[in-house]
Amino acid sequence: MSPIRALVADDHPMISGGLTNELPAFGIEVVASVADGSQVIGKYLELKPDVLVLDLRMEQVKGLEVATELLARDRDARIVFYSQFKVDRIIREAYRIGGMGFVPKNAPLAVLAEAISSAYRREQYWPPDIAQALAKMAVRGEEAPQAKLAERELLVFKMLAEGQTHAEIAATLHLNPKTIGLIVQQIKDALHISRPAEFTRLAIRYQLIDE
Repeated sequence: MSPIRALVADDHPMISGGLTNELPAFGIEVVASVADGSQVIGKYLELKPDVLVLDLRMEQVKGLEVATELLARDRDARIVFYSQFKVDRIIREAYRIGGMGFVPKNAPLAVLAEAISSAYRREQYWPPDIAQALAKMAVRGEEAPQAKLAERELLVFKMLAEGQTHAEIAATLHLNPKTIGLIVQQIKDALHISRPAEFTRLAIRYQLIDE
């Protein structure tokens, strides 16, 4: 049986090199690796791999942008996202645009191999914790803070909803109060809220804090 041909797009040489050396044990051949996001689509169209393993944060062009453009050109492209970031809104977007799977970089290599093999069979593969996050997002809806905020923003949001001041949050997170101010403004812009009571109401509504 011929190996599955995978193109790896990741700007960390140790990761792409490790996958190139270790994935053959799972019947997967890495036909090439790309470190520059702007070169991914060209290399994909040149090599026509069975599966694209795509990092979400690359140089020049981000993974979600690459995937969106590639799927517009080739709707049959099979993409497995490989990322160190497990932010709900990123997972949701990876699923929405047509990704076949999402694997955190701290997962065992066998998990990535299974995701690649599943994508090759045109089957989606979402590890249990990622699948659970997607299920919760479906219940909570796209307006939930969990869906709109990055991990640190969500943490600050919860602390604000609990009544902590900017100074208290800065001390707890070992950040400059000015940095907390900037994060709070980003939260307000993302959620379209401004008053402290709105933070608390949203947090309770989406079960981020107890009533």
